[in-house]
Amino acid sequence: MSHANALLAPRGRLLLVQCVVEDRWPLRRAAERFQVSVTTAARRAGRYRQLGAAGMGDRPSRPRRCPRQTPTRRERRIIGLRVSRRWIPARIGYRLGMHPSTVHKVLTRYGLARLASLDRGTGRVIRRYEHTAPGDLVHVDIKKLGRIPDGGGHKVLGRPVGVRNRAASRPGYAFLQRRRRPHPAGLHRDPPRRS
Repeated sequence: MSHANALLAPRGRLLLVQCVVEDRWPLRRAAERFQVSVTTAARRAGRYRQLGAAGMGDRPSRPRRCPRQTPTRRERRIIGLRVSRRWIPARIGYRLGMHPSTVHKVLTRYGLARLASLDRGTGRVIRRYEHTAPGDLVHVDIKKLGRIPDGGGHKVLGRPVGVRNRAASRPGYAFLQRRRRPHPAGLHRDPPRRS
């Protein structure tokens, strides 16, 4: 959006057309005064004669019609091939007799531009779950520790003592688990450690 006091904002355009229409300035003189081309001054004056002061606002830059736009039926075929067969734009374009860049534009318009965003098994778009506040999810850290008997294992005490210790204790691993719960203020904080 342009600044309200800019030279070619609606207010400046209104001053331009009032000079041309009401004060009867020549188009060339008004165009020089407001630093626009003669065709722009003529277009603004014509719009003012037709619509009045309401015609001085910004208009959308989108064209009214697009005669060369890809037909809806062909867009559906592109989307169908992408979802069902997960082909790249070049392969879809070759199959349908279209340029790959056109196929890519259609896929981008419908949010299917990247194959990485589709689930490999089902071909559907992967939807990530998100939470409104940080710390909504519980996070669990697990640490795996080997069970070493008191006094050390076979690497420190030798093989015969290590074999004897193994028979006396349960071999394997012990697991330490630490949970992080959501903080009431929404901040992610670790619980205090116990000694």
